Amino acid sequence: MRQGAAAPAKKGGSALQQLLHRLGLRRREDLLLHLPLRYEDETRITPIAQAPGAGTVQVEGKVLSCEVQFRPRRQLVAVLEDDSGSLTLRFLSFYPSQQKALEPGSRVRCLGEVRHGFFGVEMVHPRFRQVRDDTPLPDAMTPVYPTTAGLAQSALGKLIGKSLSGPPLEEVLAPEFLARHRLPSLWQALQVLHGPKPGDSLEALSARNHPAWRRVKLDELLAQQLSLRQAYLARRGTGAPPLTGGGELVQQLRARLPFALTGAQERAVAEILTDLAQPHPMQRLLQGDVGSGKTLVAALAACQAIASGWQAAFMAPTEILAEQHYLKLKSWLEPLGVRVAWLTGSLRTRAKREQLEAAKQAGLVVGTHALIQEGVDFERLGLAIIDEQHRFGVQQRLALRQKGGTPHQLMMSATPIPRTLAMSYYADLDVSVLDELPPGRTPIRTRLVRDERRDQVLDYVRRKVEEGRQVYWVCPLIEESESLQLQTALDTHAWLRDALPELAIGLVHGRLKAAEKQAVMAAFAAGEIQLLVATTVIEVGVDVPNASLMVIEHAERFGLAQLHQLRGRVGRGVHESSCILLYAEPLSDTAKARLRIIYEHTDGFEIARQDLQLRGPGEFVGSRQSGVPLLRYADLEMDADLVEMARELAEDMLKHAPRQAALHLDRWLGGREEMLKV
Repeated sequence: MRQGAAAPAKKGGSALQQLLHRLGLRRREDLLLHLPLRYEDETRITPIAQAPGAGTVQVEGKVLSCEVQFRPRRQLVAVLEDDSGSLTLRFLSFYPSQQKALEPGSRVRCLGEVRHGFFGVEMVHPRFRQVRDDTPLPDAMTPVYPTTAGLAQSALGKLIGKSLSGPPLEEVLAPEFLARHRLPSLWQALQVLHGPKPGDSLEALSARNHPAWRRVKLDELLAQQLSLRQAYLARRGTGAPPLTGGGELVQQLRARLPFALTGAQERAVAEILTDLAQPHPMQRLLQGDVGSGKTLVAALAACQAIASGWQAAFMAPTEILAEQHYLKLKSWLEPLGVRVAWLTGSLRTRAKREQLEAAKQAGLVVGTHALIQEGVDFERLGLAIIDEQHRFGVQQRLALRQKGGTPHQLMMSATPIPRTLAMSYYADLDVSVLDELPPGRTPIRTRLVRDERRDQVLDYVRRKVEEGRQVYWVCPLIEESESLQLQTALDTHAWLRDALPELAIGLVHGRLKAAEKQAVMAAFAAGEIQLLVATTVIEVGVDVPNASLMVIEHAERFGLAQLHQLRGRVGRGVHESSCILLYAEPLSDTAKARLRIIYEHTDGFEIARQDLQLRGPGEFVGSRQSGVPLLRYADLEMDADLVEMARELAEDMLKHAPRQAALHLDRWLGGREEMLKV
């Protein structure tokens, strides 16, 4: 057995092993890297008279009384006294052993916060233990670890202490590197963090900028960078068809366009076409703000694949978005002689059978997740394009790749990814950025309006329609319930028809059949519907240049990325456009922050950066987290310099210190990085 590995558990393991496994603690290394949440100072005693308002303190005294009281509810109440005064200890839930330990005359030390309560000065649910008059105080602060129900801090602390008494962990970084950056060895850092000495500053250790914390965070980021870089290099070593194509089809599409590509589009196309010509699979993320022209770039990439004698597949997360892409791509490519097929899960059996046959021969197949279902086959899949890639999990993206051996892969996202996040969670991808909008896009004016002023909003809607414009009215998510969201859309549609009987008002939501959705969207695009009530199915992909006003109900219930995406449905033509965010008070602090950010900013990258600060990386990266180890200790905003350092270290270690790189990966990930290689 490898040194440090936990012994195999019998029949699911002992109760203790099962609790440890719940925390991900299976080996000695796992225990050593399970670091404290905070520290408690049990090295000194605070007199009871000085304890109120002093935060978490330790007091010591003699128990004067202890009894179970039944009003206002069953609770254990004890009175503790020292030379300066007395306080009440109150336990709302307790065990008989606690009651016995607090019998009158016992001497106890209690740790907790002393407050003025209904019955005077009290500690509620303190941590306590019996002591004698001569029991010494600890000589170090007490670490408090993340734990799980049934696993006491004391038991977990003993296991970690036992791990610390073993041989030091092997150092993987060079001494000169550590000296240059004033960092301790990993073993020194772990000794400090698990067992701070009396002279160590509690404030410095808690601030997470202590050298010991910086070393741990660097190691965590390094493990992530190594795993992603290895996945990237593994793909580079895999064969893929070089899609050289000759460029004629690409040039034909460009010649038919009534506009010129932006500089950013030109850069992205050049990067992608260069990648496609390589004998290893492209793995590129194309990110750009709403309306920056990602679909056209993808179409030019598809032309390169098709001209090379291969097929391209284009997968989108929703039927409305997939259909919008299908219609647009068909209008661009079919005049050039390219057959474009459409595949969706809602097709009837006969129609689906026909489309499956068509998909085998088509140059480009567009669809939803139906593309990855069993029975869907491609003759020669050379390029897989995935739109709004963060909505698909690792396994779904892998399933599309497996439809064609090792096709090139282009992933697109209209949710701009902050640089630090891209460096950390997307380091296994090459990234192209569309950082400019096509000319002619009008700026969108954002307004925040309280719910009580909705009558004024109705007047504004009426005025815009009289000017010949069209309007979206978006209904909110309610507790993530599709049925409640649908009811809200139906109620809003009925209310608006009563309030604005002179307008042609349509309704679109996720429960409509595909043909019904298509009919409503076509009528709106044709100008037959003036006001479209919708759920968030119109979040992406809908392109109606004459729509210049969007009203979003209960905007405080939406995330920043969704608000920015929805707002991007207007401002797509030459008319001045507005987005009205209706909100209901009271607002939470997070909701206030979100509305302030969306009101003040139109740049998707800045919105994404602030969104990352609000939400943290785990929530921001969405379903990609099933394939990328999330960070426990490092903070991408605060530790951006460490992300850069870890990237450089990973490159260097894989080239010059592969043994240390493998050791480091095993130490931090323990074989959990296999899902990265998709």
